[in-house]
Amino acid sequence: MHRWFAFMSLSLGLLALPAQAQLPDFTDLAERQSPAVVNITTLQEGRPVLRGKRRLEPEEMFDFFRRMLPPDLDPNRAERTPPRHGQGSGFIISADGYILTNAHVVDEVDEVVVKLHDKREFRAKVVGKDARTDVALIKINADNLPRVTIGNPDALRVGEWVLAVGAPFGFENSVTAGIVSAKGRTLPQENYVPFIQTDVAVNPGNSGGPLFNMRGEVVGMNSQIFSRSGGYMGLSFAIPIDVAMDIAGQLKASGRVERGRLGVMIQEVTADLAESFGLKKAEGALVAEVEAGGPADKAGIQASDIILQYNGQPIRQSIDLPRMVGATKPGSVARLTTWRKGGQREVSVKVGSMPEEDRVAQVPQTQEKNRAGLVVSALGDAQKQALKISAGVLVEEATGAAARAGIEAGDVILAVNNQEVNSAAELARLVDGKRQRVALLVKRGDSAHYVSLRLD
Repeated sequence: MHRWFAFMSLSLGLLALPAQAQLPDFTDLAERQSPAVVNITTLQEGRPVLRGKRRLEPEEMFDFFRRMLPPDLDPNRAERTPPRHGQGSGFIISADGYILTNAHVVDEVDEVVVKLHDKREFRAKVVGKDARTDVALIKINADNLPRVTIGNPDALRVGEWVLAVGAPFGFENSVTAGIVSAKGRTLPQENYVPFIQTDVAVNPGNSGGPLFNMRGEVVGMNSQIFSRSGGYMGLSFAIPIDVAMDIAGQLKASGRVERGRLGVMIQEVTADLAESFGLKKAEGALVAEVEAGGPADKAGIQASDIILQYNGQPIRQSIDLPRMVGATKPGSVARLTTWRKGGQREVSVKVGSMPEEDRVAQVPQTQEKNRAGLVVSALGDAQKQALKISAGVLVEEATGAAARAGIEAGDVILAVNNQEVNSAAELARLVDGKRQRVALLVKRGDSAHYVSLRLD
């Protein structure tokens, strides 16, 4: 009886404690902001695929009559892949129909349809897209639309509640909530976006949807998830809205994005490296390589320099530098504070221009197969910079000796024996000799290794 009384007293005491802070109520926020969120569906029409490898030459007489043959009798007829449908989310940023979404949602599609909260549907035009930040601007012909309020992502605090609205797996106007897990997060191959990490449930179809703070302001655009299963696992990443709006402004003005570049390869300054270079703490960006004739080279920056500040802004991590440089208008002069041989120095650099992505992709290719069974294409300067290599050719096709040695399409051939390779002609010259065996330095992913080939 005594023990029961003591337990009841403790229970009553707990009930008498002051009420703890309760979970936030998202109902008003969701009701107010959902009308400015849209569902996006896309269609990629079937692409032609040749049945055989050989296409008839234009001068052949058969080609003149080919279009008149029944499909079953046309050996050169292009079959088509099945149409592909996609989905995503977006949000209205202006009452006259401008909408933000992810670039990957509208990439290489033939039709974009936007469905509003009130069930109206519109065909949308892609004003422009930027793959480097995964931001796209699209436009529908409509007026007096509800639009979102833009917030300040810099004011976000880790642990703060946030809300996502979108169409995961096509379920329109779905609302999920969570907290900010981290800010300024760097992801592999993403150098221009300081991502906001959250634990908001985001799934395929949420891409391009808004991330709201508790004041109903958009602070980010949901873009990526980390997942081993393809679905949500508690790690979601959003593009800060100031980054997205800056890209949108450039896309609206010119349909493309201009970025600055220095022409350097950089790496993180570790505690050991900082001690080696005489720095008091690990900060800045260590210059590992300088592009010959590039903006940094012309300004006198050398490999082993450590860039500590860019236009007066401290570089706490090496990843800070690409973002700062990328946001600089090409042709303008930037002030750099560098560390060299135990002392600081000020350097002025005329910022260059980052090549456009479609120009980078337009590299002349050869379809001639060399003795090793390789079809390769040249790599542009920007591609080499991204891969952190100074030479190499991209494998388009591998057959024969190359295939037997395990070389695959997508590998990069850096050298033959000890000679660097920069073109298909160089590769052919080095492997088409009389020797029966050669060693190819092959890069796959982040590693490189030599592969021995017995030539046919």
